[in-house]
Amino acid sequence: MLELKKLCAHYGMHQALADVEIHVGAGEVVSVLGANGAGKSTLLRCIAGLMPVKGAEMTLGGKALTGLKADQRVEAGIALVPEGRGVFGDLTVKENLFLGAYPRRARANEHRNLERVLELFPRLRERLPQSVRTMSGGEQQMVAIGRALMSSPDVLLLDEPSLGLSPLMVSELFKSLERVRDDKVSILLVEQNAKRSLALSNRGYLLEQGRVVGADSAGALLASEAVQRAYLGG
Repeated sequence: MLELKKLCAHYGMHQALADVEIHVGAGEVVSVLGANGAGKSTLLRCIAGLMPVKGAEMTLGGKALTGLKADQRVEAGIALVPEGRGVFGDLTVKENLFLGAYPRRARANEHRNLERVLELFPRLRERLPQSVRTMSGGEQQMVAIGRALMSSPDVLLLDEPSLGLSPLMVSELFKSLERVRDDKVSILLVEQNAKRSLALSNRGYLLEQGRVVGADSAGALLASEAVQRAYLGG
């Protein structure tokens, strides 16, 4: 589905990513683990077209993403939920969600997609007319993910979705992501809670100083003593 080869990215003279190669299959959930500064958010930004890359081969469903602008990548089937959510606080929940349906690929199914989002996040149904800035962080994260799903993505990029949320809200969020996975939407997940991330995932990659230094099934990574020490608090 999504395939990256030889992905390099720089911030000025600093190389943030070096020859990164990953793939996300149709309906797969793939986690990217790494310490702060490893390049995880940069990776998602590169895939979404928000950052220039060098020498990369990026394809989605066999079609090239390289050279496409960010809005064109949304039309191709990529949706990013950035760290910090990026919701529009002065707009209502409904207005935020329908902004996600702006791409041509999503317009014909916007009402069906809205109903699916409200099934995934039932508490948003009663809050449709509410200003987003008056909502809790967890509810705003639901809006951000719902807005991305309104674009009918093939691949959902999630950057630290549980950051700053209460344990109860984290549990609710991951249950919703399980249902997204069951809908066969591919997910590439960057998440500080590595145990929850791998429990949701099929596979995972280890990113260190901008390079992929390991890859395995989620179960194998969860069982690895080295991974437990480095990422899971073991």
